[in-house]
Amino acid sequence: EQPQIRALRSGTEVIIACPGRLLDLMGQRCADFSGLQYLVLDEADRMLDMGFLPSIREIVRTLPRNRQTLLFCATLSREIESLTHEFQRSPKTIQIGRRSNPAETVTQLVYEVPKHLKPALLLHLLRDAQMDMVLVFSRMKHGADRIARHLESKGIRTATLHSNRSQSQRLKALKDFKSGAVRVLVATDIAARGIDVDGISHVVNYDFPMHAEDYVHRIGRTGRAHAVGDAISFVTSDDHGDLRALERFIGRGLVRKRAEGFDYH
Repeated sequence: EQPQIRALRSGTEVIIACPGRLLDLMGQRCADFSGLQYLVLDEADRMLDMGFLPSIREIVRTLPRNRQTLLFCATLSREIESLTHEFQRSPKTIQIGRRSNPAETVTQLVYEVPKHLKPALLLHLLRDAQMDMVLVFSRMKHGADRIARHLESKGIRTATLHSNRSQSQRLKALKDFKSGAVRVLVATDIAARGIDVDGISHVVNYDFPMHAEDYVHRIGRTGRAHAVGDAISFVTSDDHGDLRALERFIGRGLVRKRAEGFDYH
């Protein structure tokens, strides 16, 4: 804490902070932002969509009005986009790629499966040797750990990536995944944002995403650099509404498939 306070009081050109910690230091009167020129909100959609909005509003109220505000994100829903007008005047949008168009090189498949059979189905699919570099998405951190423990118990080398992991643990997980030391990386949406790994053969949506833009972001992890990849989504009876919303969003239906040789009972 003291090094942060000293740096703020002595003056620094760039401050990188999470909202809660910055508010804490501002409350201790450790920061003077009267000379601030640029405000950057990275992962803006997540910052505004995950309960940080009151903190962001409180911080922005203390900043000079005469500044440039930049928002960066991989996906930006129209609802969240409307909120950006609170923080920007006459904003301009710079977009790379078509917003609602998943990677054209990615084969997208849906496996309808009862919730209790998802662990068994994942193991069944991993019998395919072509699934050699697999990114599995879990909705929750404890779910990611549970999936990883199950795979490890079956002899499948697995690492996890989520916000409860330390920075060194995250870096090691990514390094092991890139090098092939682990075959499967289980991640949550937030931890996986910014993953830049070529060669991912398959993305598995173990938990179906509630937001269509998250789906687009997830499947964009495979098929990178024009490589061909597969995106597999497990869909339970609870997910049908989200699946229909996704299909409307991307403008086409997804192929339903049954796993050969798998006992659905």
